[in-house]
Amino acid sequence: MMKQFWIFVKKEWLHILRDRRTLLILFGMPIAQILIFGFALSNEVKNSKIAVLDHANDDVSRKLIERIEASKYFEITKILYNDSDIDPAFKQGAIRLALVLPASMSEDLHHQNDLRVQLISDASDPNVGTTLVNYMSSIINDYQNELIALNKLPFTIKPEVRMIYNPQLKAAYNFVPGVMAMVLLLICSLMTSIAIVREKEMGTMEVLLVSPLKPALVVISKTIPYLVLSFINICSILLLSYFVLNVPVKGNLFLLLAEGILFIITSLSLGMFVSSIAATQTAAMFGTLVGLFMPTLMFSGFMFPVDNMPIPLQWLSNVIPSKWFFNIVKAIMIKGLGFSAIWKETLILFGMTCMLFIISIRKFDKRLSL
Repeated sequence: MMKQFWIFVKKEWLHILRDRRTLLILFGMPIAQILIFGFALSNEVKNSKIAVLDHANDDVSRKLIERIEASKYFEITKILYNDSDIDPAFKQGAIRLALVLPASMSEDLHHQNDLRVQLISDASDPNVGTTLVNYMSSIINDYQNELIALNKLPFTIKPEVRMIYNPQLKAAYNFVPGVMAMVLLLICSLMTSIAIVREKEMGTMEVLLVSPLKPALVVISKTIPYLVLSFINICSILLLSYFVLNVPVKGNLFLLLAEGILFIITSLSLGMFVSSIAATQTAAMFGTLVGLFMPTLMFSGFMFPVDNMPIPLQWLSNVIPSKWFFNIVKAIMIKGLGFSAIWKETLILFGMTCMLFIISIRKFDKRLSL
């Protein structure tokens, strides 16, 4: 009995050692999870890009700016010179917070003992916006205590906070774009890959290929229903967000729908790519859920700010289509921006679509010729 038991144990060992995919899952996934959870998934906001508008340009303002630069939480990427430069910097996505220092900074401190500085934060992501304001307020408060200790005067520096894009700090303003990107990517890619693989697995794909249509058209014809259903999903999400969650569409609705259709086609192309390399429905489902769901959740900026991650993971996030669509939806729906603000993201999605479609069709034709 024990001898047979150890024979089965030995056999199982041989199966595992011969299956490279199993070894990759057994050893690669724990390593990946440790690295991701250890470095990428953090609620702490660090190295956030900010702008400073220094009307005073004196010793007091420069010392405060130096203290901010020394902090690990902020990176001053823009020095502004006019109030009119603040709004374009936010619209370009170059900064997340702006600090405005008044021209009468020294006079307010030494004569009135009361200084008010302005903090302008991008609240399209309310959690990040609030966190940045709290961090900056803490730095200003520490600077105030330092001045009090040196001068022994009751200085008071009061930040005047203004949240733009989402003054009420509603979580739905960040939740709706993220859910839209996640739902569309999973539905389109998962259903398309399973539908095509099912035909190959059941042997009915050969029946379809004897028709006058070219193989590429046969595959594309199977994606059309999912294109229509996914467009209906976009409409339903927008209706629910407007009437139930009170999230308005501040930008052009037709531009938002057009970008949604582009992302649907990108996701369908991704599903075609998965189906071209998967042999069974189980493999297609597993590859789609594990290969797309987790990266979408972690690297799109929906749950965790991409700026917090190490540089290699930030580069990795650029290959996730949902990251670019998430930025597009936030720009149009929440910030009310036009095509000039999202042309780069649109071009990237279009390039991904073309690349995935060409690769999928070539791999599909190659497998049929075998």
